[in-house]
Amino acid sequence: MTAIGALIGLLITIVLIIRKTNPAYSLILGALVGGLLGGLGLVTTVSVMVDGVKDITPAIIRILTAGILSGVLVKTGAAYRIAETLVRKLGHGNVLFALALSTMILTAIGVFIDVAVITIAPIALAVGQRMEVSKMKLLLAMIGGGKCGNIISPNPNTIIAAENMGAPLPSVMFANLVPAVLGLAVLTVLLRYVKLHGEKATETSVAEHVDLPPFWASIIGPVATILLLALRPLANINIDPLVALPVGGIVGILCMGKQKIFKESIAYGLEKMSVIAVLLVGTGTIAGIIKQSTLKDWILQGLDLAGLSDVLIAPVSGALMSAASASTTAGATIASASFSTTILAAGISAVWGAAMINAGATVLDHLPHGSFFHATAGCTQVDLKERLKLIPYESLIGAVLAAFSMMAYLITN
Repeated sequence: MTAIGALIGLLITIVLIIRKTNPAYSLILGALVGGLLGGLGLVTTVSVMVDGVKDITPAIIRILTAGILSGVLVKTGAAYRIAETLVRKLGHGNVLFALALSTMILTAIGVFIDVAVITIAPIALAVGQRMEVSKMKLLLAMIGGGKCGNIISPNPNTIIAAENMGAPLPSVMFANLVPAVLGLAVLTVLLRYVKLHGEKATETSVAEHVDLPPFWASIIGPVATILLLALRPLANINIDPLVALPVGGIVGILCMGKQKIFKESIAYGLEKMSVIAVLLVGTGTIAGIIKQSTLKDWILQGLDLAGLSDVLIAPVSGALMSAASASTTAGATIASASFSTTILAAGISAVWGAAMINAGATVLDHLPHGSFFHATAGCTQVDLKERLKLIPYESLIGAVLAAFSMMAYLITN
């Protein structure tokens, strides 16, 4: 199958998403057209699309169960308590760092990056109003911190990159730990010196959070999950994420004494994860088409002509696919499903291949044809024209994370 067909399929998908067509249907239609134009017959095209979905089905199941932990953290107020405590303890003088760190931690422990930003936004606007900080700067702090947390989290992007590469999830999370910390340091410097003018933050009419759990109880669930996942590298005891993530949510809600809202919490988590699961079905179809095409050969030839290392295959494929889909999860899915064989054949380990794809997927996942762009603008009441001005800074943070991930691979190998 020709690369031209796959590229046309991706272009059709992008155009449809920009025109507000459902992303899953856009991906499926793009895959179908791409396969036909690439030289596959209708029967073969459909077969390749279905095989692409089959390849990511195990990851979809794990992602659905991850909704238990995520739902518990959000609906019990644990996520809000963690963020509020960090901002209060670090003080108003370090408000931007506190917001970045809070979003990083929430995302790292399993809250979706957009949900993490939405959760912290009321705190950011309230504190920013007292400190006279622009909304743009507050939003950059939260988005940048969320990107740092996203490359070390048990979120869908990490789960599916690990699954498609055949790597243990805890190892993939740990591989990007140093790059995430270094990325936060670069973000902190950027926030200190960059001039982002615009409307100042104002108090928002957000309902008061009442009956919040204590900080120690709020953090118990994520800690339990991380400990269970860490048993594999520490003691060679393999606790699958399908078990570890729900157990963390159950332990957390018991420690917080919020059993009464358990059903509500898991319903919320399932709702959020179901949207991702449906998106991944569409993503799987186009990933199957790209994997069948010669697009990966084009990228390899391009790297060779530019005199660049094969190590760049993982982060570059992650960045390109996240740009096409404007989604970290979809970008990591397409890249890992389509280029896993090529990456492994280049001598890169499964763990580092997944880690670098995951980091690369943060470079352009915030483009305007994706939901993240609009969700983050809405929760901070930032005008869309102003929101567009943040894209270069967001891309810079993503590129820094991808570069640090690649450097970590080169140093350790």
